[in-house]
Amino acid sequence: MQSNKKGALAFIFVTLLIDVMGFGLIIPVMADLIAELKGIPLNEASTYGGLLLSVFAIMQFICAPMVGNLSDRYGRRPILLISLLGFGIDYIILAMAPTYGWLFAGRIIAGITGASFTTASAYIADVSTDETSRAKNFGMIGAAFGLGFVLGPALGGLLAKFGLRAPFYAAAVLCLINCLYGYFLLPESLAKENRRPFDWKRANPFGSLKFLTRHPEIAGLSVAFFLIYLGSQAVQGNWNFFTQYRFGWHSDMVGWSLALVGVLVGAVQGGLTRVIVPKIGNERSIYVGLGLYTLGMVLFAFANQSWMMFAFLVPYCLGGICGPSLQSVIAGHVPANQQGELQGGLTSLMSLTTIFGPLIMNGTFAYFTSANAPFHFPGIHFIIGAVFMGLSIVIIKRVFMREKSNPSVGHVLEQTQAATEMPLH
Repeated sequence: MQSNKKGALAFIFVTLLIDVMGFGLIIPVMADLIAELKGIPLNEASTYGGLLLSVFAIMQFICAPMVGNLSDRYGRRPILLISLLGFGIDYIILAMAPTYGWLFAGRIIAGITGASFTTASAYIADVSTDETSRAKNFGMIGAAFGLGFVLGPALGGLLAKFGLRAPFYAAAVLCLINCLYGYFLLPESLAKENRRPFDWKRANPFGSLKFLTRHPEIAGLSVAFFLIYLGSQAVQGNWNFFTQYRFGWHSDMVGWSLALVGVLVGAVQGGLTRVIVPKIGNERSIYVGLGLYTLGMVLFAFANQSWMMFAFLVPYCLGGICGPSLQSVIAGHVPANQQGELQGGLTSLMSLTTIFGPLIMNGTFAYFTSANAPFHFPGIHFIIGAVFMGLSIVIIKRVFMREKSNPSVGHVLEQTQAATEMPLH
């Protein structure tokens, strides 16, 4: 049984790795492609890049809960394969897009089928046996993300020398190969006895968000989860536009910087998380991680030389120890046959942050680099992100204090700490 679980985790890791590589391939060239198709400067193109992220997120917000519930009904494997096929089609459309409008069409398709991480999270919850293994296994998502971002952006920057469209074709090939790989090798993780009927009331995005409010501890942590991902849009949604505008980076430099992000995230979530979380527990890991995220954001905001962006990635990426621990605590509050619904709800929250985050961060960046701004501050969106991270710390602290003071509410947290914390001597 243990060997089968390890094999299943290996399958899902490779699936996520190739999926992230496909996404990472196109990031170094997306800013230049938008600027070319619209015929505008890079800082103005930032707003249009944010709109592409938002339309993808809107479709994912609508469809992710449906996908999560479908995976609770029919299993994780078929839903994951359909998602990967959709991404492959999306990249083909992006590669051939003659106008900016076609980029929208591709992002709509990707948003509808963009369920790989939702279903993968439910898959991991299926094969995890306790809080400790769940936190470690959720860290595997970060490891796949990290390694994919080592290989994807670096390869994308190199392929850009053959034209702005070359990385999109490469991404399409990777996703379609990934789909074939999953079809032949990926086993199903959800036993038939743990499946439940599909319910439209629970499959709509608002019903999925309502699921997160059924337990006070999940509701509070979900708000913090939302703020963390909203703040991270300062980096995720605007890194290429900011660095190309502020420091004059080309696509290859953007690719190498994101490759460093991949190395650091992979090391933190695939290695450091497995060492730190069992020693200090989920709660402390969350606090330390969020503190480092906040510090990294502030440092980015005031960086005035290229090398600083690389150096400041270290504290920011070390903050990645927060994610698996927070997700583990949230997942520990629901039974196995509701993990798909839970992950669909969390993905809906992430989608909301990608709807509003790029509009806030990219729009603020574009405004404070324009001639109409009261002062010139390209890094102001990083300060906004740091504020959101700080608010999440306050909310999480209040939730944990309430759980500790009320045993009937806090039993999950106590079990989590008992399983992960080593006694101090």
